Amino acid sequence: MEIKILVCDDEEGMRRYLSKMLQSWGYQVDTFASPTLLVRTVEETDSTADLLLLDVKMPEMDGIEVLRRARKARPELPVIMMTGHGTIETAVEAMKIGAHDYLSKPFPQEKLFALVQHTLEQQRLRVENSSLKKELQERTIPGPPVFQSEKFREVYELALAVADSDSSVLILGESGTGKELVSGAIHYASPRAGNRLLAINCAALSETLLESQLFGHVKGAFTGAAQAQKGLLEEAHEGTLFLDEVGDLSPALQAKLLRVLQEGEFIAVGSTKTRRVDVRFVAATNKNLEQEVAEGRFREDLFYRLNVITLNLPPLRERPEDIEPLVRHFLKKIAAKTRRSVEGIDEAALEALKSYHWPGNVRELENVMERCTILARGGMLTTALLPFKAGRRTAPAEDAGEEPLSLRDAERRQVIRALRLTDWNKSQGAQILGITRKTLDRKIKEFGLTPDDLKKEP
Repeated sequence: MEIKILVCDDEEGMRRYLSKMLQSWGYQVDTFASPTLLVRTVEETDSTADLLLLDVKMPEMDGIEVLRRARKARPELPVIMMTGHGTIETAVEAMKIGAHDYLSKPFPQEKLFALVQHTLEQQRLRVENSSLKKELQERTIPGPPVFQSEKFREVYELALAVADSDSSVLILGESGTGKELVSGAIHYASPRAGNRLLAINCAALSETLLESQLFGHVKGAFTGAAQAQKGLLEEAHEGTLFLDEVGDLSPALQAKLLRVLQEGEFIAVGSTKTRRVDVRFVAATNKNLEQEVAEGRFREDLFYRLNVITLNLPPLRERPEDIEPLVRHFLKKIAAKTRRSVEGIDEAALEALKSYHWPGNVRELENVMERCTILARGGMLTTALLPFKAGRRTAPAEDAGEEPLSLRDAERRQVIRALRLTDWNKSQGAQILGITRKTLDRKIKEFGLTPDDLKKEP
């Protein structure tokens, strides 16, 4: 495609000189003696110009004013200023307004040629990078959650309704219900969508490491800090920070986070310098924070700062109508990931999935679908492939009319079920249970569990 360059100069000789030179280099050239006409052309038409060469000193309107109006109408159009009356002050003012560069008359052809080529190449790279960034963003932006139930629809529509504000959002719900997915929906429906969405699990890291990850640190702040590192707060500036399992924050970190929410400022680990950030907070927890506040484990002032808007995600067992669309979605997703697909799922298996109580919620359902897909080897999904008995809608102890289990025994049984479901894959088991791998290892040791126990116990 031919590159078009606009030239605006009140001197006829300069216009002819520039036009002849630029055309000899293969560019299409439109010249303007009147800055008013140039501005009208840029403002009132869909100009396809790629570059503007603009004189500073002109009788109708000086180049600085033309530059301001051209930048307002076409901010992406690069402008090179030209003057025979060049001063440092004029050059600085033009560059501040947005001029790409500055030429003092008279200038040799070689200098103009090099500058025009360099400016057009930079513009091409900017357009290309912008296009690639937009394409990458479109690829990484998650689609809307998969659901059919009115219960989840109410929560999702509320999430979209509050996305436009900068208010903090607290998402409550059991592990695996989709809290991080909803936080993404809030971010990408907000004015901050063009900036970063970062997430951190507050229960997965030690207090020291979590502090460094959130606030960053300066060089020498602690042993091993060989260089300064930005924290997630700075990285998420003008974006969104998702704090998962916020109920597990230590009292010291709660106090530091409160300052960020109240004042928009923080101090990096090992520093004395205050830094300011503009971050929208979305927090999530499966704990009862009101109870945590009442028992003195969570700051009341921080709770109210985070709890400006509350979203309660219903567990999967309370919205069985979402199971079928989720199953179809996961089978398609797993087929792409594992290069395995199944013919479909029979009605009996689908009914079994709908009647199961899903202690691990949507995350557990996805793991079950992956397991079944691998075992089915291209056939239909049947009840025989499911890692639990069909027809179990509520917890096993209640179904069977058994006496309630002690908390320790109930916890042990849930750990065994999660490990059985994942064939002793501890990382996946920890995800289903909504705990860290480190916590799961501790529970396995506490209960004295081995892979053989998965075959022995119900």
